[in-house]
Amino acid sequence: MNGKLAIVGDGDSIMVFKAAGVATFPAENEVKAREVLRRIAKDYAVIFLTEELARPLTDFLKRFDEQPYPVVLSIPSKNGSTGYGTELLKSAMERALGVDILFNN
Repeated sequence: MNGKLAIVGDGDSIMVFKAAGVATFPAENEVKAREVLRRIAKDYAVIFLTEELARPLTDFLKRFDEQPYPVVLSIPSKNGSTGYGTELLKSAMERALGVDILFNN
């Protein structure tokens, strides 16, 4: 594993990451994304997942919260942010710290 990075998402959204040396795994829907995540979870320290795929996989992704690796992070796709990644970050901070220190809402 040793710090390896991967991204799972639609082809257009992940191409720029490939140019930066990140392992890319195209997935056109949440079923394919779930299959890819199961297959690569043991091999990558950080896995980026586009928001459109992350939202329907919320329950599935909770299993990764209980392990130190991989860290699965939701990021915007080529279509822009839906706000889902920010929601997850806020929730994680509130769980860890008991208070919202970044968003102050």
